[in-house]
Amino acid sequence: MKSKRIIFIILSIVLQTTCAERKQQPSNELELTMNEIAEKYVKLVLKIDLYKADYIDAYYGPDEWKPKTSDKQEIDSVLISSLNNETDELLNDLEALKDYQATEIEASRFRFLSKQLLSVKGTIFQISGGQFQFDQEAKIIYDAEPPVFAGDHFDNIIHKLDSLLPGNGNVSERMNEFRDQFIIPADKLDTVFIAAINECRKRSLQHLQLPENENFKVEYVNNQPWGAYNWYKGNNYSLIQVNTDLPIYIDRAIDLAAHEGYPGHHVFNALLENNLVNKKGWVEFSVYPLFSPISLIAEGTANYGIDVAFPGNEQVEFEKEVLFPLAGLNAEEADLHHEIIQLTEDLTYAGNEAARNYLDEKWTREETVEYLQKYTFSSIDKAEKKIDFYEKYRSYVINYNYGEDLVRKYVERNGGTADYTGRRWRIFEQLLSSPKTPSDLK
Repeated sequence: MKSKRIIFIILSIVLQTTCAERKQQPSNELELTMNEIAEKYVKLVLKIDLYKADYIDAYYGPDEWKPKTSDKQEIDSVLISSLNNETDELLNDLEALKDYQATEIEASRFRFLSKQLLSVKGTIFQISGGQFQFDQEAKIIYDAEPPVFAGDHFDNIIHKLDSLLPGNGNVSERMNEFRDQFIIPADKLDTVFIAAINECRKRSLQHLQLPENENFKVEYVNNQPWGAYNWYKGNNYSLIQVNTDLPIYIDRAIDLAAHEGYPGHHVFNALLENNLVNKKGWVEFSVYPLFSPISLIAEGTANYGIDVAFPGNEQVEFEKEVLFPLAGLNAEEADLHHEIIQLTEDLTYAGNEAARNYLDEKWTREETVEYLQKYTFSSIDKAEKKIDFYEKYRSYVINYNYGEDLVRKYVERNGGTADYTGRRWRIFEQLLSSPKTPSDLK
């Protein structure tokens, strides 16, 4: 198993250098070759979906490319060798193109396919029964190196919260008591969420050119490890599901509406489909393997998109003026609530630490629950739900906070600061419409 891990790490280093110096090649010849590789990549990913639960998040390519369930084979050394050989052939085909000059977007496409295929190699290893450590998995599957934070980092944040929260005593208990004032009543949830998503859509359409037929449907579900999910169906249509297992707070209305809808996952998928699949014929974007580098871009932009759509204090102002009345909540402490929520955002990395230590078997489930209670103010039920997520999605958790940080720094480094909202929207749209990898954002 160790030798396999070393191979993947070496392969990762090699792939990072494959886009260095290039010579001239006719653009149409290069595109033809890339399109052939892209088609084989899609078919390979669809095949792997037979063996990896929840691997394909969305697919809107040709139906005839989908393998039949009856094609599924027993997972043995023969199957693993076959999948690895297919992946290696595609990597070799890409490697053969490394010395040719291309436009910047073609070079980005090259890097995207390289990183996606490296992720495929890692997934095949997992299908074979192999297991990565948390940070190894993040690097190989998501092209990312998430930071590590000690307890002192989170203690400092909790100290600030202690000074802001009303009352005395246990910070976690006070936090939960304070937060309970802002739970959306179950019978008001749909009204509040639809108002939130309509506002997010209106704001996004002021800056983004979306297809005329784009649309979505909202459903409320139970017994899921996630809070909400966007199931993109293709042709600019999304099914957005909201999990009602646990209470939903008023600030989550905008967060979920922007993240799952506008300018988040729904917009991301629609722009990729229209700009890259329909206009350019880049079929690799007709399939979305969830456990791959594209997810860091997707989750990072979806989280950062909240601030893009609601800069400064605009989110809390909209909540006070529209959402609080719809939910029947008292808005008197909305500003304090918003300030506290902003601080707790810095505690999301505590979830990464919990996942890392739990999945690397350094902490027991009980120790992880205790840590989540202390540093994320989770109830026991919520902590257990988070661990269910870690067990199912593993290092995927880094895509939300680390992904957001990478996207934010990339946009701001290119001039899209809060002082230049128009430019920020333009850079954000370019990021949603191009074949970027997490490495490209650094």
